[in-house]
Amino acid sequence: MAPKPKEKLKAAASPSQPPPPIEDLFTSLDRHIQRSEFIQAVKVANQVLSVAPGDEDAIRCKVVALIKADKIEEALSAIQSSQKVSFDFSFYKAYCLYRQNKLDEALEVLEKQDKTQPSMLLESQILYRLGKMDACVDICRNLQKVKIDSLEINLVAGLISAGRASEVQGTLDAIKTKATSSFELAYNIACSLIEGNKLKDAEKLLLTARRIGQETLTEENLADDDIEIELAPIAVQLAYVHQLLGQTQEAAGAYTDIVNRNLADEPSLAVAVNNLIAVKGPKEISDSLRKLDRLKEKDSQKFVLARAIDLKLSPKQKETIYANRVLLLLHANKMDQARELVAVLPEMFPDNVMPLLLQAAVLVRENKVGKAEEMLGQFAERFPEKSKIILLARAQVAAAAGHPQIAADSLAKVPDIQHMPATVATLVALKERAGDINGAAAVLDSAIKWWKTAMTEDDQLSVIMREAASFKLRHGKEEEAAHLYEELVKGNGNIEALVGLITTVAHANVEKAEAYEKQLKPLPGLKGADVDALEKTSGAKPVDGASRAGLAEAQEDGKTKEKPKKKRKRKPRYPKGFDPANPGPPPDPERWLPKRERSSYRPKRKDKRAAQVRGSQGAVVRDKNEPSASATNSNTSNSKSNQATSSKGVSQSAEPSRPQSKSSRKKSRK
Repeated sequence: MAPKPKEKLKAAASPSQPPPPIEDLFTSLDRHIQRSEFIQAVKVANQVLSVAPGDEDAIRCKVVALIKADKIEEALSAIQSSQKVSFDFSFYKAYCLYRQNKLDEALEVLEKQDKTQPSMLLESQILYRLGKMDACVDICRNLQKVKIDSLEINLVAGLISAGRASEVQGTLDAIKTKATSSFELAYNIACSLIEGNKLKDAEKLLLTARRIGQETLTEENLADDDIEIELAPIAVQLAYVHQLLGQTQEAAGAYTDIVNRNLADEPSLAVAVNNLIAVKGPKEISDSLRKLDRLKEKDSQKFVLARAIDLKLSPKQKETIYANRVLLLLHANKMDQARELVAVLPEMFPDNVMPLLLQAAVLVRENKVGKAEEMLGQFAERFPEKSKIILLARAQVAAAAGHPQIAADSLAKVPDIQHMPATVATLVALKERAGDINGAAAVLDSAIKWWKTAMTEDDQLSVIMREAASFKLRHGKEEEAAHLYEELVKGNGNIEALVGLITTVAHANVEKAEAYEKQLKPLPGLKGADVDALEKTSGAKPVDGASRAGLAEAQEDGKTKEKPKKKRKRKPRYPKGFDPANPGPPPDPERWLPKRERSSYRPKRKDKRAAQVRGSQGAVVRDKNEPSASATNSNTSNSKSNQATSSKGVSQSAEPSRPQSKSSRKKSRK
């Protein structure tokens, strides 16, 4: 900010060197600020304050210059030392606290101030960082009356982060703004399309945003590396779209290129590393852990995100990175590190349930399933508003551990999904496994009652009634099953229900079953078939066009053939003292083979000492057929040369070839 022109003030002259005129100091101060030489501006501001202590303009210039120079701590000290000044530095103090990520303190300072345009903008930024997106959107809408550059970028980013991506297009129409007015806005709108699962449209808009950004930043004379850093979020988001489209190899290649080049800004690099790990899954765990180590503080022994990354990522993105770190440690069987990390996550994310789920995962991996179930159950009782995902996780853990009753009880405590077919089927299976047949039937009756009174387009009543009738018929409740089948037949005339009704009623009332049987339509191709003759063939398959005479002949042939005698099944005879319930280890399948033919056979080495030559020391015994020394030497040299040549060829051909090596981010340029 340019300082106001100051009148010449009287100041006591130093006996050694007179101070420069204060007008000259302010002129120099203005020149440094205009040139963005903020460190020099701070020095000149200190000179002014040495001549005129308490000068408001000098203090303001000093504070702003320190903030511009990223000297946030010194700026706060300067604000604290200027409490006697009449000027209110609360806005600057709130901004410094915001830069230090002390968001709650910054918001508390702002709430005591008047609602001005700068304070409202800063408040929206703080609320965005805190994850209070609805409040952030409300402030941005209130500021729409004032013409503020790039306000629509923040508004769209807030809507997407608040889970209101469907309102983005209506908001753009209301403020009469095109999606391609800037590459930042195009990027944010592409994020809203991703939320709406319009992936192809999002891909096209991201490519357009990259082209617009390239042209805009080139006109601003930015270097190529700086342009790539500015457009890094678009590159990461494009790779994420490819990942969602199932193009995993292309997405992994893009992520790897971003990580290896290391030209992305800190948040984009963190998202690229996290998504690359998600694409790889449990493969290359050591390499994934090393990549995550690039995101932590260099001086910290524990895994803590670097400050530059921690300040710019949203709470959801940071939570995802820590969760993936824990999962990788579990896959790598590094239980000590996983236990240490999950212990600090509840303090970092106190309002989220993910730390509790990760603690349960660690307990399950340590074979402490009972403790995990108890911990999840206690949390669900203390915080019923957050209990849905906790109860679902408890049901999954209990079902996998063979505790069907605990799993069914947990699933039954989630009221808003009790009528869904998948939930009904799971509850019935769990209660049936636990032996609670009446409880399973009650679940089916409750679901039928709900769907009878529900006013929804997705009617699942017929499906649940058909399954309920089949369940009750299977467990001996024929009357209830027949009643359900009868309702289905009267309701929509379902053929499967009619067949089930006939089968069910035939056990108790044959006449009623025959009456319903008449409602079945005759099958084509059975008009010329004699049912009585078919019943007498004892299961013979009818042939198209076969006459009754042919059927009679087949019947006579069947009578003449003698039935084969059934072999009597004998109980197996076991050796004395053998228990078939605990047979022990199986016998060796090679026990009847000779030892030399078994896979474990290893021939004994021949004793080389048996061929030692007997005689006096230094004597040489030669056979009659042994060749001369010269011939032996020549043959030996030839064999050595051949051996050297062949060994060299083997070493060259046997050399192995060298192996070759989330979460989406909705960025708002604020």
